[in-house]
Amino acid sequence: MCGIAGYVGGENAKDVLLNALTCLEYRGYDSAGIAVLNNSTLMVRKAKGSVDNLVALAEGLQGNIGIGHTRWATHGKPSDVNAHPHISGSVAVVHNGILHNYSELKARLESEGYEFISETDTEVLAHLIHYYIQKGNSLVGAVRSAVGDVVGSYAICALYGGEPTTIVAARSESPLVIGKGVGGNLIASDIPALLQYTREVVYVEDGEVVVLTKNKASIMKLDGTSVIRESVKVEWDAKAAEKAGYPHFMLKEIHEQPKAIEETYSGRLTLLDGTDLSDTWNDDELLEQVRRIIFIGCGSSYNAALFGKYVIEDICQLPAEVYFASEFNYPPMALDESTLVVALSQSGETADTLKAIRLAESIGVPTLAITNVVGSTITRHANFVLYTRGGPEIDVAATKTFSMQTVALLMLAMQLARIKKTLPKEELIHYSQSLKSIPSLIKQVIELEEMLSDVA
Repeated sequence: MCGIAGYVGGENAKDVLLNALTCLEYRGYDSAGIAVLNNSTLMVRKAKGSVDNLVALAEGLQGNIGIGHTRWATHGKPSDVNAHPHISGSVAVVHNGILHNYSELKARLESEGYEFISETDTEVLAHLIHYYIQKGNSLVGAVRSAVGDVVGSYAICALYGGEPTTIVAARSESPLVIGKGVGGNLIASDIPALLQYTREVVYVEDGEVVVLTKNKASIMKLDGTSVIRESVKVEWDAKAAEKAGYPHFMLKEIHEQPKAIEETYSGRLTLLDGTDLSDTWNDDELLEQVRRIIFIGCGSSYNAALFGKYVIEDICQLPAEVYFASEFNYPPMALDESTLVVALSQSGETADTLKAIRLAESIGVPTLAITNVVGSTITRHANFVLYTRGGPEIDVAATKTFSMQTVALLMLAMQLARIKKTLPKEELIHYSQSLKSIPSLIKQVIELEEMLSDVA
């Protein structure tokens, strides 16, 4: 998964970056590193192992701009040399993703005299950006040219000693989000890295480049066309992303399930006909035309989709299919306007699920995203969005988000059953009342925790 962090502002960048990388540890990693600019001097510290190993190495670093990274090895073993940032001259780059044509690019750069010291594909990006700067480009121009040469997925941040007040970032298939702070701006792979400093965020989309300075964060397309996008206020704060006294995030999030489920159905269940998803749907006529449901997801979202198939077929009397998102990209079935594609993603940034929803979008099939993150990429590609509204889930093994997704899927089935009249009103109201009893039942189970721990 890896993690990226970047900061430019009035604080010591080293401290901000180390804190941000700590907040991204849940993504998994085997090495970490930071690069800080002090005036035009580039200082880099990298270490195999945990962010804690990096802290001592970074002692004494000073500078108000920098980038950081937690790496999960793909090309090359975990080591200090293979850790990010990667350097070319006074250019530093951090990168999430995989470059499919890095061998060809490496051969091209070696013919230009560049030497490679790591086993990674990312070092290609550092040298490419340096190459284009040497050709007379600015940092942003060099980044745009470099990513234009790349085939694969990436989220990158780049620093250059010749432009010591600017970070340039770019994205394709790997998440990036801007944090608009007071007296500085940030960029990261995920929101928890930003929350200590700001709750005002802007999501970066595929094929976009970001220019980050202390006072401004601007977005453009690869061709240089300016992009104007409003910021989104994150409704949960930094404390919500902390452990709150629990020994680990999984236990905390198990305990959060009753409240998370309440948030998912709040305002969406009625005593009149069972459901009110007007915050999601504004087109009951479209639902009336649906003759088939296709669910797509990865991991626990795929497992939740299996439950969705069961309830849709049971109470809506509609055929339903479930696909791993990666397999949906090669669909063996015909898709048309009578098919509803439902994509599940906790983060709204799952790469394979995004590819699948874009495929459905390109065909013109109606789509619904079920996600936990307001403003995430998937919400901008789906026709409709059903937010689960449960706050951050940090632990990679899903607990509360799986529970929220199943509740959301049951409400979707209830809504379809109401519109298609496949269940009597009395039974829909019974479902609604039963759903509202679930949080208290979960609390009763959680109260048995000590006994269950002994049994385990």
